[in-house]
Amino acid sequence: MSPAVQQILESFDHLPRQEKQELASEILRRSTSYNLPPLSDEDLVLNAEAVFLELDQREAAGAKV
Repeated sequence: MSPAVQQILESFDHLPRQEKQELASEILRRSTSYNLPPLSDEDLVLNAEAVFLELDQREAAGAKV
């Protein structure tokens, strides 16, 4: 991943939730014109795992409050 992309992602992480949703929607809208290959099963599993781990962390942090 290039430094420019990393910087964009870091900036994204600091946005309020509503702006994250707006940006994600716009990126998805713009990227539909690219002929991207489908994700492999391995990529899907790794991404799903990352999402579930993040949700578990959030749930655990909420339970401690």
